[in-house]
Amino acid sequence: MNGERHETVVIGAGQAGLAVGHQLARHGREFVILDGNDRIGDNWRSHWDSLRLYSPARYDGLPGMRFPAPGWSFPGKDQVADYLQAYAERFRLPVRTGVRVTRLSRADTGGPDGGGGWIVDTDGGRLLAENAVVATGTFGRGPYVPPFAPQLDPRILQLHSCEYRNERQLHDGPVLVVGASHSGADVAYEVAGRHRTVLCGRETGQIPLTLEARSTRLAFPVLWQIADRVLTMGTPLGRRMREEVRSHGGPLLRVKAADLARAGVERVPERMAGVRGGMPVLAGGRVVEVANVVWCTGFRQDFGWIDAPVTGPDGWPLEHRGVAEDAPGLYFCGLSFQRAFSSMLIGGAGRDAAVVAKHIAARERRLHRAERREHVLSAA
Repeated sequence: MNGERHETVVIGAGQAGLAVGHQLARHGREFVILDGNDRIGDNWRSHWDSLRLYSPARYDGLPGMRFPAPGWSFPGKDQVADYLQAYAERFRLPVRTGVRVTRLSRADTGGPDGGGGWIVDTDGGRLLAENAVVATGTFGRGPYVPPFAPQLDPRILQLHSCEYRNERQLHDGPVLVVGASHSGADVAYEVAGRHRTVLCGRETGQIPLTLEARSTRLAFPVLWQIADRVLTMGTPLGRRMREEVRSHGGPLLRVKAADLARAGVERVPERMAGVRGGMPVLAGGRVVEVANVVWCTGFRQDFGWIDAPVTGPDGWPLEHRGVAEDAPGLYFCGLSFQRAFSSMLIGGAGRDAAVVAKHIAARERRLHRAERREHVLSAA
């Protein structure tokens, strides 16, 4: 079979993909990282202008390189993008940008360890790999909007949160922000300065601390331990929270309910249920007259480009600590709540990546031992 050959192909050059690459290099393994963007970090650059991390810089580093910002500052999205680019350059990670993976399929099933590797088809050609690591993002590739969105009056401006940059994009008039997790709260708070704003969606709770308060510095080490060691797939509480976070989003972090109220945001704990006369209708039957709708409704899981049965009924990959046990040689990194709540944070990527890289290194050693045994037997 023709195609460029690699031991491991990592798909995605965000924090998870780069962390996997760094860990593979530490094990002395050969790999290449593919990313569809023009530059490393472009996924972060595409977020709304005012976005800042919810964890301080001292908790935002990847393995081997601290985040270059004051420890208790909260870096902006462009700082994160530049950090990722600098990280790849510092460790000379073999990243190829502008290469989009279109299909991932099994090469065969007759090799050692139950698999013969993976075919990685891209818009620039084909690669063959013994291992493939899918690191394409925390929540999925495509923005999700409800199926009735096209029924809204065409004069209403609709933006998904991945398209929203700042309130200057919006038309004059009221705004409905749909989805009340932390991103929805952040956007609603920002646009309320110039627009009458309604935020709808179920309550997701909120953390009981103000992120930027000096007193939070004392509590943050405890919070991090909870996010990294308590809210994990190894605890009943962590397993319950994963289902909630993956289905409905995380709690309010920076902007809280009191902040929204002070900003004049009307908080409606109902979901948007449909459209009537071209306008949004809430679950209780209220029609909301607006000029803008910002969909903070998350992203859809789309692994249809992986030609193997790797997802469960909920659409999420079937994996344990990033290892797809039913598909030898296939791995995931950077998923929402992959191992713990911290998996969604930059500072949690390194630990998950270390597990994946260690498994790949061990698998390669087994494969090579099996190949040597076959060679000896065939020569006998």
